[in-house]
Amino acid sequence: MGERFVVVPVDGGGVAGHREHSDAVVADPASDTGDGSRGGDDDGGGGGGGGGAAEEKEQGEDSVFEPQDPNNVVPILEYNREPNKYGDGVPKENSPFINNTEIDKGNSYDGTNMALFEEEMDSNPMVSSLLNKLANYTNLTQGAQEHEEADEDEGAKKKAVKSPQMGTFMGVYLPCLQNILGVILFLRLTWIVGTAGILESLAIVVLCCSCTMLTAISMSAIATNGVVPAGGSYYMISRSLGPEFGGAVGLCFYLGTTFAGSMYILGTIEILLTYIVPKAAIFVAERKEDKVDALLNNMRVYGTCCLALMAVVVFVGVKYVNKLALVFLACVVLSIFAIYAGVIKTIFEPPDFPVCMLGNRTLQNHNFDKCLKTEDIDNMTVTTKLWKQFCDGPELNATCNEYFLNNNVTVVQGIPGLTSGVISENMWSEYGPLGMLVENKKLSSLGGSDSAQDVYMPYVVNDITTFFTLLVGIYFPSVTGIMAGSNRSGDLRDAQKSIPIGTILAIATTSIIYITCVVLFGGCIEGVLLRDKFGDSVKGNLVIGTLSWPSPWVIVIGSFFSCCGAGLQSLTGAPRLLQAIARDGIVPFLQVFGHGKANGEPTWALLLTAGICEIGILIASLDAVAPILSMFFLMCYLFVNLACAVQTLLRTPNWRPRFKYYHWALSLLGMSLCLALMFICSWYYAIVAMAIAGCIYKYIEYRGAEKEWGDGIRGLSLNAARYALIRLEEAPPHTKNWRPQLLVLLNLDSDQGVKHPRLLSLTTQLKAGKGLTIVGNVLEGTYVTKDAEAKRAEQNIKSAMSAERTKGFCHVVISSNLRDGVSHLIQSAGLGGMKHNTVLMAWPGTWKQSNDPQSWKCFIETVRETTAAHHALLVAKNVDSFPTNQDRLGEGTIDVWWVVHDGGMLMLLPFLLRQHKVWRKCKMRIFTVAQMDDNSIQMKKDLQMFLYHLRLDAEVEVVEMHDNDISAFTYEKTLVMEQRSQMLKQMQLSRTEREREAQLIHDRNTASHAAINDKAETGPDRVHMTWTKDKLFSERFRNRECNANVAVRDLFNMKPEWESLNQSNVRRMHTAVKLNEVVVNKSQGAHLVLLNMPGPPRNRGGDENYMEFLEVLLEGLNRVLLVRGGGREVITIYS
Repeated sequence: MGERFVVVPVDGGGVAGHREHSDAVVADPASDTGDGSRGGDDDGGGGGGGGGAAEEKEQGEDSVFEPQDPNNVVPILEYNREPNKYGDGVPKENSPFINNTEIDKGNSYDGTNMALFEEEMDSNPMVSSLLNKLANYTNLTQGAQEHEEADEDEGAKKKAVKSPQMGTFMGVYLPCLQNILGVILFLRLTWIVGTAGILESLAIVVLCCSCTMLTAISMSAIATNGVVPAGGSYYMISRSLGPEFGGAVGLCFYLGTTFAGSMYILGTIEILLTYIVPKAAIFVAERKEDKVDALLNNMRVYGTCCLALMAVVVFVGVKYVNKLALVFLACVVLSIFAIYAGVIKTIFEPPDFPVCMLGNRTLQNHNFDKCLKTEDIDNMTVTTKLWKQFCDGPELNATCNEYFLNNNVTVVQGIPGLTSGVISENMWSEYGPLGMLVENKKLSSLGGSDSAQDVYMPYVVNDITTFFTLLVGIYFPSVTGIMAGSNRSGDLRDAQKSIPIGTILAIATTSIIYITCVVLFGGCIEGVLLRDKFGDSVKGNLVIGTLSWPSPWVIVIGSFFSCCGAGLQSLTGAPRLLQAIARDGIVPFLQVFGHGKANGEPTWALLLTAGICEIGILIASLDAVAPILSMFFLMCYLFVNLACAVQTLLRTPNWRPRFKYYHWALSLLGMSLCLALMFICSWYYAIVAMAIAGCIYKYIEYRGAEKEWGDGIRGLSLNAARYALIRLEEAPPHTKNWRPQLLVLLNLDSDQGVKHPRLLSLTTQLKAGKGLTIVGNVLEGTYVTKDAEAKRAEQNIKSAMSAERTKGFCHVVISSNLRDGVSHLIQSAGLGGMKHNTVLMAWPGTWKQSNDPQSWKCFIETVRETTAAHHALLVAKNVDSFPTNQDRLGEGTIDVWWVVHDGGMLMLLPFLLRQHKVWRKCKMRIFTVAQMDDNSIQMKKDLQMFLYHLRLDAEVEVVEMHDNDISAFTYEKTLVMEQRSQMLKQMQLSRTEREREAQLIHDRNTASHAAINDKAETGPDRVHMTWTKDKLFSERFRNRECNANVAVRDLFNMKPEWESLNQSNVRRMHTAVKLNEVVVNKSQGAHLVLLNMPGPPRNRGGDENYMEFLEVLLEGLNRVLLVRGGGREVITIYS
């Protein structure tokens, strides 16, 4: 849906001669503690002493909207400073909106344009004043360290952060490709195909790739659910599942990354000593049975040296590691192309790659050149080097191995090519125990073999016992690396778009590569050569290298540098991951590893990483390290899927991923697959990994886990309150977990029936937030006399709740008066952490006609008390016209008029309503009000970016109001309001006289409207009136002649001149009239209008005027929901 954007600059004019009042800017009167006391330590004009300011206010006019001293002006805010901690790990959430600094609050209001809202501008800034800040706030590109830890020194200058420019291809796709393709592909895939057969190898590949694809889908949902700083997978898991799971899984992920470094280093050494410089081996086996031990010892020595060298490189020049990443990636890509080119070449010209067979057994040919027992030289039969391998001498009559004598030697082509038909022979598995001979079943073989002697013969044998589950564990590391893109989220131009596309495309690409390689290897390479893990039958050549084109060295060198690069990347990434965990402070004994060099390099974390990596190198076997690595990565992927499933099933209001192709069933399937693969790979490794994670979890839980990250596990407590009330913290939830917990204030008629059942319908339609609902009512009297009536009222309310499908609790309070009863409800409803945070009530539509002023005074006191309790307030006007749960609203709009920012309720409520089938077809429109000197085009761009990061689809419009002069109608409205207020205060009018006065007021308003309309129609364009004193007198005199009852006027002697009008009231009436005009113009046909609710006056003398202002503001609108925030953020751009 195309986004239209509308901003409303409100007129900048004021009343002539009173302009200086309107330009006064008020310093923030409240400290962060919320006690409302004024700060007395401000410098210069920033605020003055607290007591003096309070006394001035008390001695001022009765009007609550009285402007402040114009000298109390605060310097302009520099908006480009960095935000604070965004709620992570701090007791009180810091945001750029609610918890503004003193300077922020002083700059948030400028001019008379929104006079109706000016008393609260210190805490609820104008939208137009913070849109530029919103744009800067949403474009954060700093890493996890900068994002999670705000700079304590506010005076320090922040470094300019370069705008991220990496796109999907360079930022996500290629890094994922580089991390996924690696050592297993080059060193083990041919052996896996030969051992498991094509069919089971395909099953292994599909199983593992399905696991990572499902994880990538879950990860994409989490990564696109808000801005993910450059903390990668650890940030996503910990902020989705809480500190206990976050710490446990974060450490598992760290251990997996560290052991990955071990695996890549071992792969590097294996390529070096087996295929590049075999003579560099320090330990050389004199006997065949000692060969494996010699190889492992060489791996340990060279691996330790290599690890030390890499650690030094990472310590001194990590920037060079990042610069070499493209070189290593080029090696991988060239190697892949070389493999495919070599396979194609085998169709026309298979390479000459002979394998010597004795009977059906494969021979190691390190020590002989010709696959012959004897050969004729100068007509003489002489023995070959092969003869000497099986006989006790070179003579023809020497004693030889019986199997050697009974079977002939033959040469088979190791790579017969795609057209050879070898694919049918490689279709099935060939598992076997340690020491089993690698045989070609289709060749003939005569008996006579002594298995005890075979160990010493130069046969190719299994170096380990092979079975399906082992191969799964060895292969799985080849599909890890899918989080390389999310780890770079801080460098991406549009992370929410790039991470899902790049990651899923990379997994699809690598899956296709692996599947095709399995089929192609099985289709053009002889089975015995596939099962020859180290290439002993072909003089130690790399099988996949010989297959490639144009040269085997392309693969050998490419795989060598690929493993080197991957090892360096692991040693670079793992310490930073440990540093992030340590700096989070969730595992106290690791906090020492959060420190490092002055530039932030994690020195101590690097030392620990190198130490753990050395453990993997001392294990020395690539096949033994790979399953360990698989365990930790599978544990990490399991919890990514769990996080997505939990968030989806809980349906928290903050769960709005831009990536839509996810489902909780896919996440649960991915989680089950991860768990199954863990036990398939190695059940005892799985138990150990889970035990480690469990111990870390309980340790963090034991040590407090006081971090609050807005995670899904906290949300589960709300859904299982019977079991979790004790655990459910009473502190305010994180912004991501905030949901409307409603206290609905119902009115009952004289028969104890529900007066406004549609209020319950609206409650039901808001329950997409999955929060608590308490329906309350107050009966006047004493508990002793009203007990039976209260029970009847409670039963009626429960029946109405059942009819409207409102799930919640009913709470009827009996009090001596209505006002106290409502106050008791607001204070005491709920239990522990299950308390309301939002009050919903109906607008008192008959307040003017009511004989009892308590009807509207109680309403205003309720507004005051919800504000004092830091609760949000929703007031529904014309609630009886709201749709029932059976209605289905057609195409239409929900219009949000965002005048001041008070926590984001205006954004969240339409989203929740649209989750319900009644409002599902409605579109959301956001109108925002600009000042006259605002850049509407820039405001449009900023707000579009903000909505994009909020994952909200809405049309946005910036409405501009150009009337700079206060109209005659505004003066008349104010005059009538003050006259009526003064008359009602001075005289006890009868009901008949009130009605007569109301009729008189109505007639005069009609005359004022007619006069203004006549004036507007005199020219082709609208004329901006400059309302002078003479014009006011003449207009009033003419209206009085035509419509007013002169006798009544003379009787009451009510002739206030315009100078006597309270100019604060005039400005507020001007705001109400003009805002109502544009709202009616734009939103009269909307299904629902949501509007900021101005705060009540601090001085109760202006209560009736406040009701009049609201009445004017809502005039001409059908369904309206006035929204007043509770003083905290309820919606966030972050994941």
